[in-house]
Amino acid sequence: MVETVKLGGRLKWYHIAQPSEQDFEFLENTFHFHALDIEDCRQTNQRPKIDVYDDYYFLILNFPNFDKQNLFVKPKEVKIFWGEDYIITVGKTHWVITSLFEEAKRQEERGEAFEIATSDALLYTMMERLMTQAVYLLRKVGLELELINRELFSARAETIIERLSATRKNIIVLNTMFKPQLRVFNKFESGSIEGFADNMEDYWGNILDYYNKIWDMTEDYAELIEGLSVTFDSMQTNKTNEIMKILTLISSIVLPLTFLTGLYGMNVSLPLQEERTAFWILLGVMITLGVGMIWYFKKKHWM
Repeated sequence: MVETVKLGGRLKWYHIAQPSEQDFEFLENTFHFHALDIEDCRQTNQRPKIDVYDDYYFLILNFPNFDKQNLFVKPKEVKIFWGEDYIITVGKTHWVITSLFEEAKRQEERGEAFEIATSDALLYTMMERLMTQAVYLLRKVGLELELINRELFSARAETIIERLSATRKNIIVLNTMFKPQLRVFNKFESGSIEGFADNMEDYWGNILDYYNKIWDMTEDYAELIEGLSVTFDSMQTNKTNEIMKILTLISSIVLPLTFLTGLYGMNVSLPLQEERTAFWILLGVMITLGVGMIWYFKKKHWM
């Protein structure tokens, strides 16, 4: 279903949340978009890109969003046809786009004038809000990293492992999402994308600044999660080594005592076996031997 909002004198925003074949035919017959762009709108999981034509641009971008459990980051595709007097958003897009469309729709119903009057300004507003939301999401990831860092030495290992794994997965998703798009946004500031309005260079530069900030934050968090993971692994390895050390020392002390008890448990003639105090003598020897080994281990700083 095609929903339409009129902004200003000529600008129209077409929003197709769940496109059908009739909607695709409407786009092809009304705007004469390239067949490959229509095919890209039919499919999901497309790579970020911007296609340049004589009378319109076609953008596919990815922006992050948390899932329903607010645990894992999921990429959301934003597909936009950008013409001189129209913007068309297609597919199950990011909630920021839907929210902005609903805001414009309510203003139109109330008869209020929407502040945006050109397609370039509308596209900039969309990108700015998407970037702001992405920065907010990244700060939440950064807060989770800070909490993990604080609890690294106090929380249970199982809890830290789960949180480290979830956060690492989110950062990997963010990295693979943002990296391919950097060249797309560079085209705006470099002038490769001229647009339809004048004096938009500063605005596109601001979008690139947003994106560079997002990319820097993603790289910083990637390095931080790796550092926390290495620290946690070292702590777990050291804890395991301490446990193995204690168990080895106990085994070393018990081994000669086990030998003595096994030796005097055999049915052969052995020294002291006729003595009435043999048990107490052997017990004293075993205690002396155990205490002597503990003293030796402490002297060598093995305990």
